[in-house]
Amino acid sequence: MATLCLVDLLVGLASAVVALTLRFGSATAEPYNRGYLWLTVVLPFVWMVALTLNRAYESRYLFVGNDEYARVFRSGIALTATLAVISLAFEFRLARGYLLIAMPLVTVAGVAMRYLVRYNLHRSWACGERLHRVVLVGHERAVAEMTRRLRRERFHGLGVVGACLPYSPAGHGEGPAVGPLPPVLGTFEDVATAAGRAGADTVVVLSCPEMAGAALRRLGWQLERDDIDLIVASNLVDVAGDRTTIRPVDGLPMLHVEHPRLKGGRRFLKEVVDRVSALLLLVSAAPLLLVIAVLIRQARGAGGAAIFRQVRVGKNGRPFVIYKFRTMYVDAEDRLAELLDRNETGGELFKMRHDPRVTPIGRWLRRLSLDELPQLVNVLKGDMSLVGPRPPLPREVANYPSDMRRRLVVKPGLTGLWQVSGRSDLSWEESIRLDLSYVENWSLTMDLTILVRTLSAVVRSSGAY
Repeated sequence: MATLCLVDLLVGLASAVVALTLRFGSATAEPYNRGYLWLTVVLPFVWMVALTLNRAYESRYLFVGNDEYARVFRSGIALTATLAVISLAFEFRLARGYLLIAMPLVTVAGVAMRYLVRYNLHRSWACGERLHRVVLVGHERAVAEMTRRLRRERFHGLGVVGACLPYSPAGHGEGPAVGPLPPVLGTFEDVATAAGRAGADTVVVLSCPEMAGAALRRLGWQLERDDIDLIVASNLVDVAGDRTTIRPVDGLPMLHVEHPRLKGGRRFLKEVVDRVSALLLLVSAAPLLLVIAVLIRQARGAGGAAIFRQVRVGKNGRPFVIYKFRTMYVDAEDRLAELLDRNETGGELFKMRHDPRVTPIGRWLRRLSLDELPQLVNVLKGDMSLVGPRPPLPREVANYPSDMRRRLVVKPGLTGLWQVSGRSDLSWEESIRLDLSYVENWSLTMDLTILVRTLSAVVRSSGAY
């Protein structure tokens, strides 16, 4: 937290100094500009106050999810509006050029520095460093599943050091677990003592009837003495915090779950941004598209048209024709059957790291994700969105279980959570889970974050083959 405060303070100071220098130049030291010198000194602290009032320092919003970035952005808008009102109300003439430079700069830089702080912290967590020491409390299967997820997704910063089960370590479980169990430290009666012995700073209680009501309250009292955090996990799957609200009823906290935002003004705004952005990108990238098309046509042995067309399934199960640059030889579909036993992913999706059907130039295009650029035409036509679930093939959709069809309630995307989280390196189950998570928790902030992360994923070429 201290590091984050220092970073925000430096961001505010740097933005104010840049605005002062660009707006007044050599006249900065003149007597009539002393007021702006004081404003430059005060602005970093005012920026931190705005962040505090927007709860951008609360631990529950930090380092995970998009809410932290949204709060920084709202802080910038609120501070800009406040300075404008003060200027009008007290007839204090603020140079508009100063504000037009300082406020957008402090907002953008604030979001960028938060991302960098989070990125460095996540790298430490991925190496098993600086993790919160967690004791899980629940039944064996739930503990094993949560242990598996937290060890796979280290970006949550939770490292499991042990577990407390409803029976003694020497007792018998309730059936085969879904993964390896952490060390069993005791029963439900021993949670506070076990957490202290293990040096844990967090206890996570999974859903179970034994740890509810009065028992959970007593556990909270016990953990309070040693300043150990208590987290109660719900049964909700991949539902973001902004869709849930705690509403107490006669002392009982009720978790209210809002429906995902699948309609309304924000969706309309997404449609407008998608089509306008696709048009601008197509126009600006036209020379690059032409060069790539010529290279594909002239590639030795590739054959076929430069643009590959394929039927995919879009919103509400409606088929459409997707456009991509050709990266495979023309007989690729005919050779698929002989390669099925070498599939490197599970489920319906076929992926192969060294696919012999991919042309040399196609391998280069895939590594840089340039083969996806013609899909901007699909976005312009309204078949796709810039951000969304991966556009599936009809044969994949034909074998979907009922839950998986949920991903078809929105338009597929040119990029999405699946792409910025590893693309072809992901398992079939994990890519589907990410698509469903996007559908359930969509927001404009999430789209913006995914677009920024896409640039990083393309540069790293992670999972691209």
